[in-house]
Amino acid sequence: MKSSISRKILMALSGFFLMFFLLQHLSINILSVISPDMFNEVSHFMGYNPIIQFIMQPILIFGLLFHLIMGMYLEYQNNKARIKKYVNNKPNTNSPWVSRNMIISGITVLAFLILHMSDFWAHEMNYKYIAGSPEDPTRYWEELHHEMGEMSHLIIYTIANIFLALHLLHGFQSSFQSVGFNNNKYTPTLKKLGNVYAILIPLGFIFIAFFHFFTQSH
Repeated sequence: MKSSISRKILMALSGFFLMFFLLQHLSINILSVISPDMFNEVSHFMGYNPIIQFIMQPILIFGLLFHLIMGMYLEYQNNKARIKKYVNNKPNTNSPWVSRNMIISGITVLAFLILHMSDFWAHEMNYKYIAGSPEDPTRYWEELHHEMGEMSHLIIYTIANIFLALHLLHGFQSSFQSVGFNNNKYTPTLKKLGNVYAILIPLGFIFIAFFHFFTQSH
């Protein structure tokens, strides 16, 4: 029992970490709409700062993998614990879709992240370490703008962020409950805050994608 609670707490903590990363990532990307120069400056700092590249980036990758693996394990344990099936069980009325399909939304988001990393992260690795290209602090905005010019990227980006919103709608509040923050006074406010976060963060990413798509010069 204690080990199960510990796993849920670790799952929640990894969720907090990833939610903070999403907020930080959106804060940087929104600069591409506000000021290309600011976006280039911050992106160049993030891309060449050794602490971020060799410490924070591996921690982020570990956090993503840990969150996925732990989520799948907890889902397996939950299914295993349901030894007795109830004839009158109606999952649609007992719990919302998002809470019953966190694995589906999570794997969908992960699939997008793999594609996203192949577009941007793999490109960075090739640019810096394989091709050995010289530093260019002005290239980031143009690269992002170009990538978002394809309709296929826009569609995939939009769908992925819709699933991200679904994942966050349940994950935000669930994370607080897992660490013991379940108070009748503050839970309603926390739920509203979670709904706002779950909608605004993905919507922000979608807005950025649409902005770059519709401001292409042809």
